[in-house]
Amino acid sequence: MTPFPLIVARVYVSPDSLIGTRLLVDRLWPRGISKERLRPDDWPKDVTPSTALRKWFHSGSGDWAEFRERYEAELASNPTAVEHCVGWCRKGPVTLLTAAQDPERSHAAVLRDWLEARL
Repeated sequence: MTPFPLIVARVYVSPDSLIGTRLLVDRLWPRGISKERLRPDDWPKDVTPSTALRKWFHSGSGDWAEFRERYEAELASNPTAVEHCVGWCRKGPVTLLTAAQDPERSHAAVLRDWLEARL
């Protein structure tokens, strides 16, 4: 259980409805969103899925379970980047922002679960 809320939200929701620190967890800047509107507190690209993994998953070649497993392996191999995000989570509520159409079935949800397990 995390000491503070750790939620996943789409970048397209009103920034005023988001709580705590806003971390953009997509490797690419979301289409149609200005930096002034989104105003992320941090953009830790090192915790996002690699370009190869992202392309593999979005090509339709892989299934959700395998994507999750591969992404968790990438997170495990990058403890410094993960610890950077954990540091934000220890300070207060965090919202992980993604442009994914289904945030609960995206890398952001995997990252949330990974971070929660480390808190």
